[in-house]
Amino acid sequence: MPKIAQAPLGMSAESTQRWTENYRLATQDSGRLFLMAGDQKAEHLNDDFVGGHVATDDSDPEHLFRIASEAPVGCFAAQMGLIARYGMDYRDTPYLLKLNSKTHLIKTAQRDPVSLQWQSMAQVHDFVRHSGLRVVGVGYTIYPGSEFEPTMLSEAARIIQDAHAMGLLAVIWAYPRGKAVGEREQDPHLIAGAAGLAACLGADFVKINPPLDAAGAMDGTLLGEAVAAAGRTQVICAGGSETDAPEFLQRLYEQIHVGGTQGCATGRNVHQRSQPDAVNFCKAIHAIVVHNQGVDEAVKLLHPNA
Repeated sequence: MPKIAQAPLGMSAESTQRWTENYRLATQDSGRLFLMAGDQKAEHLNDDFVGGHVATDDSDPEHLFRIASEAPVGCFAAQMGLIARYGMDYRDTPYLLKLNSKTHLIKTAQRDPVSLQWQSMAQVHDFVRHSGLRVVGVGYTIYPGSEFEPTMLSEAARIIQDAHAMGLLAVIWAYPRGKAVGEREQDPHLIAGAAGLAACLGADFVKINPPLDAAGAMDGTLLGEAVAAAGRTQVICAGGSETDAPEFLQRLYEQIHVGGTQGCATGRNVHQRSQPDAVNFCKAIHAIVVHNQGVDEAVKLLHPNA
């Protein structure tokens, strides 16, 4: 059964109540999180939004908001600036503000990765207060193993504490990366360490890349170490690049029911599809994550009129 989280200590009674309301909204009372990720607009520039198999709709940033407003996602994560430009037309969507990002232009071979905070928490507070949007949380990326790790950890710790003081959820993207990590970015033991690090920071959820076995394949059993290391910080897996929908759903089911994860964070696999296909795909993901249904039931939602 999914784990229903308790609010962390150290918050006021008012903030604890607000955190609990945001947690229930984001997890849809299931204890699991289906996060739709739109932060690739900064992370991958335009590479994920045009060309090849990508739906032509995806070239328009509003495509993200149309999907998130119609699909049963727990929250939609994007940079505050993007949400400020479109959120007025999509006020019912639960949002998660992604507070740092970097582009993919500078490769690890050239320089260890660093991603620093864009907005202060005072700016976040003002945005939440004045926008009228339902902001359920904030997100921040750390790169354990980078030479800039201490700076990112310091920012992450402050952000998490300030978010909790506002009654917001704190989600940490934790990706081992840098010259000290080398080719071990998806090593199960190292990913487990990153998940435990997010727990030490006090994160409510930690988003990780699923670990790979020696042959380079995803194996749900390898997630057990990361889930154990994270403890009461709930683990969700990144969705990765766009793939076959039934294959994705099978992998997601294994991550949850074999690996013990508590949801998923999915971007390209959603928004690179046309709006109708993306919404149906989200319904299938929602069936597994929130309603605890099997893969066969979820696959039926991909083509409801078939």
